[in-house]
Amino acid sequence: MLFTSYGFIGFAAVLVSAYYLVPKRCQWGLLLAASYLFYFIAGPSALLYLLATTAAVWFAALQIEKNVRRQSAYLKARKDILSKDEKKEYKAEQKRVRARWVAACLLLSIGILAVVKYTNFFISNVNGVLDALDRPQLSFVTLALPMGISFYTFQAVGYLIDVYRGKYPAEKNPFRFALFVSFFPLLVQGPISRFDELGGTLYQEHTFDKVTVCSGLQRVLWGYFKKMVIADRMLAAVSTIIGHTDTYTGAYVFVGMIFYTLELYADFTGGIDITIGLAEAMGITVQENFRRPYFSKSLKEYWRRWHISMCSWFREYLFYPVSTSRAMQRFSKFARGRLGEAVGRRLPVYISSFIVWFATGIWHGASWNFIVWGLLNWAVLMLSEELEPLYQRFHDRFPVNGRGAYKLFQTGRTFLLVCVLNIFDCYPSLSVTAGALGSMFTVRNWSVLWDGSLMALGLSGLDYGILAAGLLLMLGVSLAQRSGSVREKIRTLRYPARFAIWYGLFLAVLLMGAYGIGYDASQFIYNQF
Repeated sequence: MLFTSYGFIGFAAVLVSAYYLVPKRCQWGLLLAASYLFYFIAGPSALLYLLATTAAVWFAALQIEKNVRRQSAYLKARKDILSKDEKKEYKAEQKRVRARWVAACLLLSIGILAVVKYTNFFISNVNGVLDALDRPQLSFVTLALPMGISFYTFQAVGYLIDVYRGKYPAEKNPFRFALFVSFFPLLVQGPISRFDELGGTLYQEHTFDKVTVCSGLQRVLWGYFKKMVIADRMLAAVSTIIGHTDTYTGAYVFVGMIFYTLELYADFTGGIDITIGLAEAMGITVQENFRRPYFSKSLKEYWRRWHISMCSWFREYLFYPVSTSRAMQRFSKFARGRLGEAVGRRLPVYISSFIVWFATGIWHGASWNFIVWGLLNWAVLMLSEELEPLYQRFHDRFPVNGRGAYKLFQTGRTFLLVCVLNIFDCYPSLSVTAGALGSMFTVRNWSVLWDGSLMALGLSGLDYGILAAGLLLMLGVSLAQRSGSVREKIRTLRYPARFAIWYGLFLAVLLMGAYGIGYDASQFIYNQF
């Protein structure tokens, strides 16, 4: 049941209405039932994976908390008996017990994700080796990829690690925890939420408030506009270019990477707007996942603004543990002794970042394209760090930093870099991607940009006009957001102006949405993750 289907719109409308009609103490229970119904409709067999992860993480977190309480009681009862070394040894042993619970649960939860998402990728690589050795190849397996498995797995694993670190106590009620893992607006494409943040409003009792409900539904409408008027319309041209690689080379590839980057933003942020808006309509606060990323002046800044919840998760639960681990500290000490203080200090950071970006790439998809995409991001970021002193000397000599024209140059440069990296997200293999990239420099067909050839990409003149207007509106809203919420600004207007804006946006979605034959709008790009 996609966000853009009639079924989902009816489902959401009934749920929001029922949410404020049932007794307030039953609201979170209704959300749990609705979330499992949503996931059941998406694929009944996938419920087994969701239930397994939920049960394993909930039980392991309880065992960790019980261990902490037993440790505290034991030490309190024997505080005058045990020596300092005995207390230290006991604490270390109990910490190892808790770590084993975490490791076992991670093995199960991440193992489920790895099996369903990466088994055939592993087999294809093994078959490549077997083919080179002229040996019989392995058969591929048929495993359905459950919707949003990467999102709910990471969300559950983050909760488990937080409980292990003592950030907050474990949730005793298995049904309340099940709602945290399965809250259906987050299942499609995130954001990856934290228990202490989402749980703060997820289980609260909410009274109907017209302003809150309308504000949430307005954001939902804006999300549908970005998804259906812009992203799904642009999809036609992107699909044509990447689907016919022999025909559409050179300048077409350049157009395709620009279109895809704009489509990805409209698609992903549109889905997040629907998620956050729907939750807001029920009084539930979901964290923001984007902060105008295409206004970034560097790739580093871009990754602070794009898919914030994913970047935060990898930083907190992978980068910091790896970079501060005992093994990395020993390696750093060894490297400083052999390679010098400067290199030895930086190597652990670069190695930890390499691991994070490799994991980020393969998280996005079981393909070498995504792995290379991740490692290219790592290479650019690390190179930028190494060149920072050179940049500083340049700015000291030429004080252009902070000037409008230079900031515009930085923004355009970063956007084009992101576009080039996004090519690895489009094409099916590294060889095809490399060929497409190379053709931009070898095929001289730039005249297609103005001779009318772009009209053959599945878009009419009217489509291009609607896209131009939609992109300008999206840009205008992003610029206006820098000084505060656009919805809050609209709310200060007189009623006729407010009505004209929101009714006009509704008509735009209704009349200009790219519905397709029979209407089942394209699924969100991040559904596959």
